[in-house]
Amino acid sequence: MLPSQALLPAVVFALAALQALASNTFLAAVYEHAVILPQSTDLPVSPSHALALMNKNMDVLEGAIKEAARQGAHIIVTPEDGIYGWRFTRESIYPYLEDIPDPVVNWIPCTDPTRFGPAPVQERFSCMARNNSIYVVANIGDKKPCDSSDPSCPRDGRYQYNTDVVFDTQGKLVARYHKYNLFEAESNQFNYPKEPEAVTFETPFGKFGIFTCFDILFYEPAVVLVSKMQVDTVLFPTAWMNVLPFLTAIEFHSAWAMGMRVNVLAANTHNTSMEMTGSGIYAPAGARTYSYNMKTEDGHLLIAELDAHPRLSPAAPPAVSWNSYALSVERFSQNDHEFTGIIFEDPFTFTELTKPGGNLTVCQNNLCCHLTYNMAEKRDDEVYVLGAFDGLHVIEGQYYLQICSLLKCPSTNLSTCGQPVETAQTKFEMFSLSGTFGTSYVFPEVLYSGVQLAPGEFEVLSDGRLINRSTTSKPVLTVTLFGRWYEKDPPHTKRDST
Repeated sequence: MLPSQALLPAVVFALAALQALASNTFLAAVYEHAVILPQSTDLPVSPSHALALMNKNMDVLEGAIKEAARQGAHIIVTPEDGIYGWRFTRESIYPYLEDIPDPVVNWIPCTDPTRFGPAPVQERFSCMARNNSIYVVANIGDKKPCDSSDPSCPRDGRYQYNTDVVFDTQGKLVARYHKYNLFEAESNQFNYPKEPEAVTFETPFGKFGIFTCFDILFYEPAVVLVSKMQVDTVLFPTAWMNVLPFLTAIEFHSAWAMGMRVNVLAANTHNTSMEMTGSGIYAPAGARTYSYNMKTEDGHLLIAELDAHPRLSPAAPPAVSWNSYALSVERFSQNDHEFTGIIFEDPFTFTELTKPGGNLTVCQNNLCCHLTYNMAEKRDDEVYVLGAFDGLHVIEGQYYLQICSLLKCPSTNLSTCGQPVETAQTKFEMFSLSGTFGTSYVFPEVLYSGVQLAPGEFEVLSDGRLINRSTTSKPVLTVTLFGRWYEKDPPHTKRDST
């Protein structure tokens, strides 16, 4: 045997080890896109007119994809409604739709664009991925013909779906997801699939799952992908309208990543007139990078490194028993004065933090929330409350919530507590928030003044306490444990097809 031959197995092993090491992390990108919108019309435009608008948006997205690839990103997520916006009826969106096949067909639209009929949008995204050697995630519209043999077939003879697609580094279609939980007016444009789709695909840097916007608030498919399919990273195109104090994009999406112990790549559309901003690359331990911009109409590219297998990472947070601490302690002292305040139409039970520090408990139904705190300074011009809500939320969707929250009121008038507020002056030297949750799905949120996150400044202990690590670096808007009790949700709405 020649010496070079003897060395060959060792070299191969070393290369394999390096490859395995390299795939322990990856570079992720998301692009927040200021969508170029069509003129509002109830009448369908021509296919060429629709394609011209989509190409204008794809020109912008292609620039972001090229830049992400130049910086070494392995995958990029673009937003929901990113190539045509949302100003449509069922009829007027039709010219923007393409027939998107099941990925089992093993198709590279870039090299075989007409295999399934005209598909210029899929061809272009496929070529963006192939020409830049990057996974590309895009949100487009799918159309599927049907007839009277299908009793659910809509009257116009087709299904229309809000659809995410993924193209790999060769431009091959590797994932297609039809959105299951449609948000309000979307049902005027799209159908939802008869059954929720749990869509996953494997890469050299982990197992990925995908869902869209409103889906994140429900069990299927979002929780199923993580708890049953064991994905490492969630791809999340969204067109998210921010709602304070609990449902701003950066706040809730980062909290979901932490609560589910999974990576989330969230790409939002950017439209300040509709309160749409807030994208991020989130790890279980906190945001790796994020953007929130209500000042300009510019798009924004974010890139950050993530662990490919976050559950195996040394930085992985511990598993949490969310009610362990709260059930083990006696009810803290409470103020005599409890009052009701409204947050997003939900009636919360509040009690005021009247002292610079102390222990408080507030309860509603079966949920008791415990807070231990010390303010850096108790200001006369700011009021904070501890709030609890245990009930069915019924505005813009129906879903069961259990929420414990320390939050700032907009003014010293207690009747304003629960209304949105974006700035504060009070820092906290310490806080510890816990609750007697009946659900194991709880999402921890800390939001600072100016609608800013606090990555690395707080943690959740294994007994369910949300605590800060040191005095907060900025004044606090809210510290919240946002619980979702999926088993108490009403069934998925079975709307009549159009």
